[in-house]
Amino acid sequence: MAKTKIDSSSTSALRVKPLMGYVLVSPQEAESKLPSGIILPESAQEKPAQGSVIACGDDMVLENGKVLKCPVKVGDVVVYKKWGGDEIKISGKEYKLVKFDDLMAILEG
Repeated sequence: MAKTKIDSSSTSALRVKPLMGYVLVSPQEAESKLPSGIILPESAQEKPAQGSVIACGDDMVLENGKVLKCPVKVGDVVVYKKWGGDEIKISGKEYKLVKFDDLMAILEG
């Protein structure tokens, strides 16, 4: 199995290693200002379903014995299912633990 990969620069105080089949994502901040200049209150802001991969868990072994490799690497900006993942708070900052299956795309450029 692959070893857990963690971006040490962004996780120096962070001691979280995702388990097999999960990635740790730092969600992007919600937009507080619309393109028209209107400022949204925090209660009206929709959290985007994208963020940067901070750590990757081990490859996942499926029931049939096949290995599902981690589809992303540390530093990738990913889009995940809107209701996918579980929110966790570490040192006052929110992160998401997202299953490989809940990842939908890698944003490039």
